[in-house]
Amino acid sequence: MKILAFTAPLLVLAAAPAFAETPREMLTHASFQDRDKAAALRRVVQAHGLATAALARNPNDREAALMQATALGYRAKLTGSRGDAVAARRAMERLVSAHPRDPERHLLLGAWHMGAVHRLGRIMGRAVLGASKPVGLSALDRAVALGGDRALFSGLAALLRLQQDPKDAGARALAEAAARGSAPTGLDRHLQAAARAVLVPLRAGDAAAIKRVAARHLPLGWVEER
Repeated sequence: MKILAFTAPLLVLAAAPAFAETPREMLTHASFQDRDKAAALRRVVQAHGLATAALARNPNDREAALMQATALGYRAKLTGSRGDAVAARRAMERLVSAHPRDPERHLLLGAWHMGAVHRLGRIMGRAVLGASKPVGLSALDRAVALGGDRALFSGLAALLRLQQDPKDAGARALAEAAARGSAPTGLDRHLQAAARAVLVPLRAGDAAAIKRVAARHLPLGWVEER
């Protein structure tokens, strides 16, 4: 069953080379640089395979577990597979349970729920995938609380919320925080720039532009424009 369910966030953006080597680099490239589904899917499948192999060697490899779940979510986004989408949610739930104070894991789970509800709606999202907007919002709030002032957490939370509700006052506050927050990594800088970009239509009260800008700056946001 194809559903094109959701967008899950990639957790670190690097200046990836044309032929990325690590799962993280591959997923970064697929998320923000590829504009062709087939090419992006090839990278995602390869990243998932590498992460899975790393976990087979070391089941306690936290990076591999995180990239495996992220890749599974990306594959669901690109193929519309219900099985992958549900498997991704379950993997993300296990990640959060294993390390409940890791903000990236909460961010990943929150993005899954918000993305699924965005694509399918609240009723169908829950019925088909077990998605819940309240669960998504709670996970995003937890990620922001644990993530300090980093633009990654407040910025991505803002975009995910604004994609669904351009009048979300809490999301605007998150965008403001991301715009002035710290940006120690490439993805922090990407989300900080995205927050500043979405603040322009927010201040103008342009709901359509708010949703469009928010979607464009999310991981795999280019898929939505196809």
